[in-house]
Amino acid sequence: MAVGIFAGIAVRDYASALEWYKRLLGVEPSFYPNDIEAVWQLAENRFVYIVEDAKRAGGAVSLIWLDEPDAEVARIAERGLLPVEMEKHGAVCKWVFHDADGNETGIGGEVSSPE
Repeated sequence: MAVGIFAGIAVRDYASALEWYKRLLGVEPSFYPNDIEAVWQLAENRFVYIVEDAKRAGGAVSLIWLDEPDAEVARIAERGLLPVEMEKHGAVCKWVFHDADGNETGIGGEVSSPE
């Protein structure tokens, strides 16, 4: 069975959220379905998108699992975003980022030597 995901994150202010997620993800969106949505393709059949929807904004919780999460967190820091916390679970680490609405995006995965 093939598995894909198209995960949405509701935000209050599309324009400012768009800039924040560009910094977090490090790339321009893959496409813009309309004036209030932006979509990033993270891998084959795996997408994340933001959509302006003030009533639902702030409740998203997601994790992007990477082979080298610590290296990606360092690149995100170079773009001006710092995690609000880091969780360790043995060799697995998760760095937590919050957008202006409080939506949580974690960057995580197995690391060779957790800090």
